[in-house]
Amino acid sequence: MADIATPTPQKQPSVSYDPVFTALLGLALLFCLAKPILPEFLIRIPEAWVPPLASWLDRFFEVIKGDLETGRPGLIHLTRWFAEGPLDFMLGFTANLLEGKHRWPYFEPLPWSAVAAVAAGIGFYLGGWRLALLGGGTFVWTALVGQWKIAMQTLSVLAVAVPLAFLAGIILGIAAWKWGWFERVIKPVLAILQTIPFFTYLLPAVIFFKVGPTAGAIATTIYAIPPMVLMTTLGLKKVSHEVVEAGKMSGCTRMQMLFRVYIPSARTEILVGVNQVIMLCLAMVVLTAFIGMPGLGGKLLAMMNSFKLGRSFEIGVTIVLVAVMLDRMSKAWVVKLPVHHERGTPWYVRHKYLLITLSAFALFLVLGQFVDILDKVGRRQSLSMGREIDKVIKGFLAIDAVQAVTETLRYVLNVWVLIPFRNFLLWIPTSSFILMVVAFSWIVGGRRPAIYAAIFFSVVAFSGWWDRSVITLYSVISAVILSMMIGIPLGIMASRSKRLAERILLFCDTAQTFPSFIYLLPAIMLFGVSDVTVVLSIVIFTTVPLTRYTIEGLRNVPPEMTEAADMSGATKRQKLMSVQLPLALPTMAVGFNQAIMFAFFMVIIAAFIGTQDLGQELQRTLAGTDLGKNFVLGMNVALMALTFDLTIMSWSAKRTKMLGLSR
Repeated sequence: MADIATPTPQKQPSVSYDPVFTALLGLALLFCLAKPILPEFLIRIPEAWVPPLASWLDRFFEVIKGDLETGRPGLIHLTRWFAEGPLDFMLGFTANLLEGKHRWPYFEPLPWSAVAAVAAGIGFYLGGWRLALLGGGTFVWTALVGQWKIAMQTLSVLAVAVPLAFLAGIILGIAAWKWGWFERVIKPVLAILQTIPFFTYLLPAVIFFKVGPTAGAIATTIYAIPPMVLMTTLGLKKVSHEVVEAGKMSGCTRMQMLFRVYIPSARTEILVGVNQVIMLCLAMVVLTAFIGMPGLGGKLLAMMNSFKLGRSFEIGVTIVLVAVMLDRMSKAWVVKLPVHHERGTPWYVRHKYLLITLSAFALFLVLGQFVDILDKVGRRQSLSMGREIDKVIKGFLAIDAVQAVTETLRYVLNVWVLIPFRNFLLWIPTSSFILMVVAFSWIVGGRRPAIYAAIFFSVVAFSGWWDRSVITLYSVISAVILSMMIGIPLGIMASRSKRLAERILLFCDTAQTFPSFIYLLPAIMLFGVSDVTVVLSIVIFTTVPLTRYTIEGLRNVPPEMTEAADMSGATKRQKLMSVQLPLALPTMAVGFNQAIMFAFFMVIIAAFIGTQDLGQELQRTLAGTDLGKNFVLGMNVALMALTFDLTIMSWSAKRTKMLGLSR
């Protein structure tokens, strides 16, 4: 019998004295202790030293933007032509079909029952009856609770943004695969696009493409492009040499090689990219409510502003159902293999699912002309129970025991934990703070991440928004620590039971499809508007990846390692602490990284609650044309997020190599 290849951990170095780390941390502590006598520039960068980055950027954007009124040439002429021409035409076409805009092609809006029938047919083809029920049931719910029009407003933009993001992403992905220099150029750009806050996408879209669906569609498209580029490049690189040689031997031209060999062979990775594009587009199209985009996001924002929790809950359920439906269908498309029929098979057999779906669509299209309830659900026919749910929620929150728990928790977290922690971080001199971050990056990630940390946080310090950046970081750190206290123990407990692990992973998969707005609802319901609400909404969002990757890491520990620990007489605790967790840490590091990235994303959304961080300032820029300020604020968030991303992923790569787990 052949020997089973098992990972063989290399000899781990003992913990040793690191002079660089000690020097950095010691200097940081010295500056803290000597704060009363420190020069002012080491405590906070003087305003006179802060370069006018926002003004410089404003001038730069003015030059490239041009002016429509004076006719000064610039990019805005091209973007406005695209917005008012091709893009407006595409949005008008989808809006006419789904929500009944009075413009070409002047169709009446499709009956909700016909759309539900198509969704059920697609679901059945991709995944059987369960997916058919999910697809059809989502649209039945949407219609019956009176949210059809706003849901179609969202989907009409989604129907344009997803194909645009797909086309742009696959073209850029092919270019990055084809030319190495292009990949080297585009990779850092994609990394920045994936870390800058969504508010930074919105203002340029408004200025260059006008307020409304056109700006929302462009912001959504650009936001969703990076994963499509990365997955396309990855898939094309993984095509086996044998497949390529077979294509060349059959006499394929370059274009035939691309479209008949490479792209079909990379089908799985490309479709995974499509799944991510769909989910990011849905998440972003909901958030474009901040620039006046109508639809589910706009209605949810209005309901939350007026504190109508019952109606907010119903809209939240609709968004979740749409998200889960699109996620499950796109994932089913990834795993579904193409069906090949024998030559001579009748066309109606080869396309039976298409014919059944079209027949159902035609049937309900006709029935909708004669049966009003199958065409539109009016306000009086709506089954919405928003007011009743609102009363139930308020009644539950009014219970003395619930109030006692929420008020106690809010008081303890605010007064004893969060506010003191925030004030402590703000008290630390800027120089000490940067040294501490560099020391952390050095000891965890190594020299390169430490250099980047020094550069990135120095840029933040000289941006003029240091205190707001520290408050943003305080929310992120607080939330991630609380998430670790919940997610890691939960993941450890779930990893010991296969059934429990599968259930929690299913919940994690489902929760990761929820648009981020949804996570604000339970926090606002329980704790009103406060720092606790901000942090706990982030905690709900970030606990998911920590739990998921803890389970995955522990389940993927080689059984030979755990068997060796059992044979040596180790207790459960010893086996966990000395064998399982050390081997699972590289996988868990991905969860830590995702949790931090999610936290930076969510803390900007929490600006809706009324925070005092960068998100609040970013939200204010949407009311004007401060494009330079908008980019400076977004840059600060991106640089802080990239610092932790580079540090943690560098540590994970080194740890994986040290344990002999690298492929």
